[in-house]
Amino acid sequence: MPTHQASALQDLVRSRSKVQYSTTRFIAVTSGKGGVGKSSISANLAYALWKSGKKVAIFDADIGLANLDLIFGVKTPYNILHALRGEVSFNEVVHTIENGLYLIPGDSGDEILKYINTGVLERFLEESNILDSVEYMIIDTGAGIGGVTQQFLDASDMLIVVTMRDPSALTDAYATIKLNAKSKNDIALIINMAQNAKEAKAVYERIRNVAFEKIPSLHLHYLGFLAQSNVIAQATRARELFYKVQPLSPAKIQLDEILKQIFTLESKLFSVEQNMLLQSQSALGSFFKRMLGYL
Repeated sequence: MPTHQASALQDLVRSRSKVQYSTTRFIAVTSGKGGVGKSSISANLAYALWKSGKKVAIFDADIGLANLDLIFGVKTPYNILHALRGEVSFNEVVHTIENGLYLIPGDSGDEILKYINTGVLERFLEESNILDSVEYMIIDTGAGIGGVTQQFLDASDMLIVVTMRDPSALTDAYATIKLNAKSKNDIALIINMAQNAKEAKAVYERIRNVAFEKIPSLHLHYLGFLAQSNVIAQATRARELFYKVQPLSPAKIQLDEILKQIFTLESKLFSVEQNMLLQSQSALGSFFKRMLGYL
């Protein structure tokens, strides 16, 4: 985004009323490469957060490959591109999955990229009040590094990297961790499609040991693992959430443990006082305000 446009948009956000507080926690889920199950984990994690009693939204920010609507098994008449074009309001884009669980659908093409360099985000911010009371916003970003994906990662409160035991996935995951360690001292890791807990922990320790040597300021937190499972594969093919349709499965239990670790990490990293400093008229607006600082 050109400097003058970013500056103008920042001025707009700063000028808005500061009557309300946004305590929304923005959790970005990313991966070094595609094919590691990132979006499935994002969707099931959002559902698990909602089942725990939280008000949750999930934003499909995987530019060009957006598919969360398919994973949730819903048909969304509009996506974020329709709002950016000015065809519908932002509030019309938000799709209710359950009462208190919302999907902000992305677009599977790359047309959305041209709107990043325009002033159209001004209206986007003004219309984002529907999500003010959301406690958690899961940002399902694109795989890899750089560009718009990096802006989402930089602006998030918590960054989760998903990887698997495949050597190329591990290499790309480490590259993602290394880049983001420039702006974050704490990054979390989930190992997907592991054979068992022992293998998953070994994969984590491998990455942690390299990171400890090369990036001593980084704290790499292990959130847990999901084992390779027919339950997950079947749910994916059926466009269902394994957490919802297989409540007694090992996969659901493993995700519950991941969720527990997220809550534990959150309590370590953030305080009530820090939450109250996140002042904004809009939860999503506060996120984009931070994101704009990296444009």
